[in-house]
Amino acid sequence: MSRSSSLSKADSQSSRPKAVIFDIGRVIVRLDLHRAFGSNATLVHVGGQSAQPLSPEDIWKMICADARWQEWQEGRLSPAEWHEHLMHRLKLSLSYGEFRDAWNLVLDPEPILGENLFVQLKGRCQLALLSNTDPIHVDALEQGFTFARHFAVRIYSCSVGATKPSPAIYEAALDALGVPPQEALYVDDMREFVEAARDMGMDAIQFRDPRLLESELRLRGVL
Repeated sequence: MSRSSSLSKADSQSSRPKAVIFDIGRVIVRLDLHRAFGSNATLVHVGGQSAQPLSPEDIWKMICADARWQEWQEGRLSPAEWHEHLMHRLKLSLSYGEFRDAWNLVLDPEPILGENLFVQLKGRCQLALLSNTDPIHVDALEQGFTFARHFAVRIYSCSVGATKPSPAIYEAALDALGVPPQEALYVDDMREFVEAARDMGMDAIQFRDPRLLESELRLRGVL
């Protein structure tokens, strides 16, 4: 092997991320708004019968823009409090169990990324999940999906009291992994959150589709 080839291989190994951190929604798990807010869904009758019908996308935007959304995402509201608040806001009268089941319908059971990817990555680096999410969805993700078993580190905004793009939630993941920012790679579909990771010194990939992601991971030497 030539000296230049040896140096190239050494540089590749030294720059290989020691940890890869994945967002969940729209990266690993599809968010299907029509399952939760479509014409046959329990949560569709927002505003009562006299209200102008809203699309599933509009309903979700309204919920995410709610004044208490960040409290919910950061664990400062209990599931019971969020249920009560949202029933009042949306003028609905669902029981907590009915609401919980409807709320979880947004999580499409067919994942975007296959678990074989995580199996391959585990042999070459540490893995972590990092997600802005709530306690109801955390329970559904942990109990209804199998991908989480590949991630020893799972950082949920409702558990750490901070949401992306706050540096605090990224720091929680780095601390749990025991790696500095320059040794971590972050994957997210949201440009704002990708840029926030880069601002902290991490390498980051904006997720578009599985094929492109795998290509980027190979370039970085973790596949």
